[in-house]
Amino acid sequence: MTTHYDQPTAGQASPAPGGPPPAATAPEAGEPREPAARRMRRGRPEDPRWVRPAFLGLLAATLLLYLYNLSASGYANSFYSAAVQAGSESWKAFFFGSLDAGNAITVDKPPASLWPMELSVRIFGLHSWAILAPEVLMGVATVAVVYAGVRRRFSPAAGLMACAVLALTPVAALMFRFNNPDAMLALLMSVACYLVVRAVEDGRTKWLVWAGVAIGFAFLAKTLQAFLILPPLAIVYAVCAPVPLKKRFGQLAAATLALVVSGGWWVAVVELWPASSRPYVGGSQNNSFLELTFGYNGLGRLNGEETGSVGGGGAGGTGMWGETGWDRMFDSEVGGQISWLLPAALILLAAGLVATRRSKRTSATRASFLVWGGSLLTTMVVFSFMAGIFHQYYTVALAPYLAAVTGMGAGLLWERRREPWASITLAASVVAAAAWGYVLLNRTSDYLPWLKWLVLIGGLAAALGLIFAGRLPRRPALGAAAVGLVAALAGPAAYTLSTLQQGHTGSIVTAGPAGAGVMGGRGGGPGGPGGIRGGFGGAMPARPGQQGQQGQRNGNGFPGGGMPGRQNGNGFPGGGGRTGAGVMGGGAGGLLNGARVSAEAKKLLATGASEYTWVAASIGSQNAAGYQLATGDPVMAIGGFNGTDPSPTPARFKKYVEEGRIHYFIAGGGMGGGANSGTSSSISSWVQSNFKKVTVGSATFYDLTQKTSG
Repeated sequence: MTTHYDQPTAGQASPAPGGPPPAATAPEAGEPREPAARRMRRGRPEDPRWVRPAFLGLLAATLLLYLYNLSASGYANSFYSAAVQAGSESWKAFFFGSLDAGNAITVDKPPASLWPMELSVRIFGLHSWAILAPEVLMGVATVAVVYAGVRRRFSPAAGLMACAVLALTPVAALMFRFNNPDAMLALLMSVACYLVVRAVEDGRTKWLVWAGVAIGFAFLAKTLQAFLILPPLAIVYAVCAPVPLKKRFGQLAAATLALVVSGGWWVAVVELWPASSRPYVGGSQNNSFLELTFGYNGLGRLNGEETGSVGGGGAGGTGMWGETGWDRMFDSEVGGQISWLLPAALILLAAGLVATRRSKRTSATRASFLVWGGSLLTTMVVFSFMAGIFHQYYTVALAPYLAAVTGMGAGLLWERRREPWASITLAASVVAAAAWGYVLLNRTSDYLPWLKWLVLIGGLAAALGLIFAGRLPRRPALGAAAVGLVAALAGPAAYTLSTLQQGHTGSIVTAGPAGAGVMGGRGGGPGGPGGIRGGFGGAMPARPGQQGQQGQRNGNGFPGGGMPGRQNGNGFPGGGGRTGAGVMGGGAGGLLNGARVSAEAKKLLATGASEYTWVAASIGSQNAAGYQLATGDPVMAIGGFNGTDPSPTPARFKKYVEEGRIHYFIAGGGMGGGANSGTSSSISSWVQSNFKKVTVGSATFYDLTQKTSG
């Protein structure tokens, strides 16, 4: 099927010569409107009959693929799962994003990404599927939105190709089955891009306003990362929209207002709510969400100056979170997660802009490349040079943009394949994908060693055929295209299948087989070489010149200088496999995952649990999360995620103890170090000096109802 670019979409009248495409027309009065179910089943009237079944089949396959082996990840990131458990029991915890139902402290993000999971747990109970299935549904929805965005101006095949690219991107398969905020962020960013393209098509204000709403709500999922694509979206609309300039700026102002209202209402409530009657804002140093937004979760991520963090960027573009630079998305830590088709996508983006260079200002086809491609480039540049906390899984934000650009560019060049430059460029993109796939597969040389040769040889053979695609009969040309697509997707598909076959737990996770990402780690896998060994899910790299460290206990009972490690069955430090009833890790929890909780410890904490606001308190959110998920009762996280937040103050903690609101203090956990770790250290020292020690197996508790002195 040939797609006529920059022609009216279905339901539109023909454009006036030289003018913008008119708005979609409504049915005439008395004309029956096609039932929604039929439209969903049949698709566009002009589409071949195979298109809608192929699209729905691809969505169904994506759903089944992502649901496969879902429970292997247990509670996934126990930090967020504990917050989900709390929000399923307390509406106050639900609203604020509290880590515990006692509302001592929140997670270090806004709560929007928790809400679907919390509602699911309220309905279905607390278990892995109830937590992770909403993330899967958001992933499938993102695939559908990308298809819709591409299909508006390009062929059905282009839309289906974009779907396949997104569904088979390894980091997407990882994060659309994981309970971090990234799944919701990716979905809402895709929706925003789709809506801006629709706004460019007909100049209607409503589409732009809804795009602002989507970005504002995305802010409530992962704060300022939602704003990364604002510059390209605003510029594209300001330049390309088919309405007068004055109206364009008025529409952008309305969209900005919608963004502020959509994302700001919750912020206003939190900032105006009396601090004494709400939970402490986790991740902040002054109990302020605005400080968290513009500090730890904002500018600190860019310049590495994150107060309360465990480390940021270093001099010369290196630091605890890896080297920065233009090639960061391609390096050994990140490349296997996202970059399989990135070289091809960049070629196709350039080709799309060249092909539409002579189009009129209001060209929706060119605007599509600018919206999705601009979002890809902007996000990629920020990720490449940010000096603060960076994890490989952040790159899932790139996946929808990359998929859309790949589908649009390949679809456009295929339609113009009779032009030599188009067929040669299409072939070049296949060569780039195959060659880079060979490089990535060669980095894990023991993993399917034959696949890299299949990818390389298949890609080169397909490229040869595509060069002559304009002269070949349709079937041989389609055959060459099919071989090229298989060669391009074979590598990421293999990594995706490896990702689905194993559970992923902890705060730092990576997709693909062992060795695919150095900095992160999967449950049960080894940590990266030369890094600070993470006890429950991988490793973080050491600063330059720093040797990897095993966490060591200091005098206050929590690790100082490193994260705790343990030996798994293979003899490697780390491992975060699911144990017991879904509680991850082992021993005392650390920064990366929650603690393993024995049956004896659960029995101890369950004794008289209903008489206390918190059955226990522990330094660091992950340690507290492990015990909370195991017992189902609130556990206070002293110091928040890193154990460095000044909450509660020693005086406030002592008051809680005097009022009989906390039963036990759990020794261990947290990170130690940091600007305000003195708060946690002071509390730990006071507890150990004044209360009875209780040992249950390898775990140590202090009974805060039984003093040893004074």
